[in-house]
Amino acid sequence: MNRRARGQFLRVTKQYLPHLARLCLISTFLEDGIRMWFQWNEQRDYIEATWNCGYFLATCFVLLNLIGQLGGCVLILSRNFVQYACFGLFGIIALQTVAYSILWDLKFLMRNLALGGGLLLLLAESRSEGKSMFAGVPSMGESSPKQYMQLGGRVLLVLMFMTLLHFDSSFFSILQNMVGTALIILVAIGFKTKLAALTLVVWLLAINFYFNAFWTIPAYKPMHDFLKYDFFQTTSVIGGLLLVVALGPGGVSMDEKKKEW
Repeated sequence: MNRRARGQFLRVTKQYLPHLARLCLISTFLEDGIRMWFQWNEQRDYIEATWNCGYFLATCFVLLNLIGQLGGCVLILSRNFVQYACFGLFGIIALQTVAYSILWDLKFLMRNLALGGGLLLLLAESRSEGKSMFAGVPSMGESSPKQYMQLGGRVLLVLMFMTLLHFDSSFFSILQNMVGTALIILVAIGFKTKLAALTLVVWLLAINFYFNAFWTIPAYKPMHDFLKYDFFQTTSVIGGLLLVVALGPGGVSMDEKKKEW
């Protein structure tokens, strides 16, 4: 690829990649909100039976999840009140973590935290000096809130990959763990960040379509919903990584420090 073609590719990527990243990032909330609509009675009955909270509170829980998630997705895609939408979705994650006992399941807890990392990156991307909730706080380069949001988002995102490591003695598993761990560390510390994040996107895409192919399972089987949930949650983490590719690691990173050396 010559310099002109490469420059054109980068311009197109810079223009469209953030939009694709946001769409991927909100996919799990969009899918879950729609599922709340179509499985209204099942979700309400589950919450009522699990928490013995009564019909009214169980209905409020399902309604809050439905409106909160679908409303947040619409605001994010339309780029209106994105910060409020992100905080609303943070609240949905926290609420579901408690309601579905995810707090005691390490795998699902780490994936929810990774999802929160994606939202943190989206919050950093949408932040501007004039409209930010941190308005009035002076920008101080690496110490600005936006830079720490990007750092926190990167660190939380890599928790997804911790759940994909397989601790057995096969050559493929050992190789996958070594490569995956190296990429995770690179993204977390912000070194060769865009390349490492893009590599993780490709790796996670392959794993997602191979292991979470919910469309191959009949809809009436419980495994269908389980794989579907896992598929869209993983897609949201991919969206967070695409934001890293599009926007870079931020000021608190090795890549940024290298510019000062």
